[in-house]
Amino acid sequence: MKKKFETNAIRSQVPRSQHREHSVPIFATSSFVFDDAEQGRMLFADEIEGNIYSRFSNPNNDEFISKLCLLENTEDGIATASGMAAMFISMAAFLSAGDHIVASRSVFGSTHQVITRLFPRWNISHTYVDLDKPETWEAAIRPETKMLFLETPSNPGLAIADLGFAGELAAKHGILLNVDNCFATPYLQNPAAYGAHLVTHSATKFIDGQGRVIGGAVLGSKELIKEVRFLARHSGPAMSPFNGWILSKSLETLAVRMDRHCATALELASRLQEHEQVVWVRYPFLESHPGYHLARTQMRHGGGLFTFELTGGQARAKRFLDALQMLSLTANLGDTRTIVTHPATTTHSKLTDAERTAVGITPGLIRVSAGLEHPSDILADIEQAIEKSAEG
Repeated sequence: MKKKFETNAIRSQVPRSQHREHSVPIFATSSFVFDDAEQGRMLFADEIEGNIYSRFSNPNNDEFISKLCLLENTEDGIATASGMAAMFISMAAFLSAGDHIVASRSVFGSTHQVITRLFPRWNISHTYVDLDKPETWEAAIRPETKMLFLETPSNPGLAIADLGFAGELAAKHGILLNVDNCFATPYLQNPAAYGAHLVTHSATKFIDGQGRVIGGAVLGSKELIKEVRFLARHSGPAMSPFNGWILSKSLETLAVRMDRHCATALELASRLQEHEQVVWVRYPFLESHPGYHLARTQMRHGGGLFTFELTGGQARAKRFLDALQMLSLTANLGDTRTIVTHPATTTHSKLTDAERTAVGITPGLIRVSAGLEHPSDILADIEQAIEKSAEG
């Protein structure tokens, strides 16, 4: 019998040891003992599966990845030390000198640096396309194009990519579709169902959900992950067993947490769009969002983040941030605690003014990651900060 998302997240775990533990222990070991010399030979020859060294695999990381594959409907995957490690190796494993990547202009700041600053060192070129203009994507594809990379919803503009169109386009041209699913999580959308060959995650965010650990994941077919695993095995971006244990346990509560994050984000965004000092609010499940109908089609809920801008631009945004009393000012997101960020001066500060404008990051844009506090308390802090910031 096919089980539901919540059951799979909780009931899929590594086999119990002789101690018959109910909760999987932490396998804090750097290496694993072979039964005999022949087993060691067979493990290194890939003739049998098993653990050798925690840079290659570890039961905690294996459990985390097996759960995530089950939730994303992919065959295989690999855990990484961070989300950016996942983004990098998911691209670098398949790109060589002379290759070309088509990518959404609306990507995380560090992903932008990889594509525009690091890859050119190895003669890997790119063309940026607008996430909300899929009719322009095909024109960007060249004979040397190997991959289409998208992030949806985008960070921080919350633009929505048409995953169905992207999957069909990638199949038509024989290129890989790589989707950063960090903001949505496997609970809200499954890019593989739309033809994505690779699904990447910064598990640091909603998957962990409590701001405790750093981690990432790359998911896909066994054939593709074999290439990713080779690069990871010999370059070393391994997840620690402790983080693998934390993230595996975190997946057990992902659904209930995301339900609350999304409900709170929608409530706050709906209230703020009616505020006289708010210029605009963007949230995928608000009818005012340009991608509203598409988001409703391919996402379970609208996500845990929304953005808005107050009258007064960047100066007003700074006063607003300084006036907050309860909400956290940090560059992370997806925490139990509501987080407020000013992308133009933090996460996307390395972009030029023109680059930020092109992806909808205005000087006064404020990004909110709705936490699990009571919505009325979150709203009260935002409203008092709006009022105080107006006095400047």
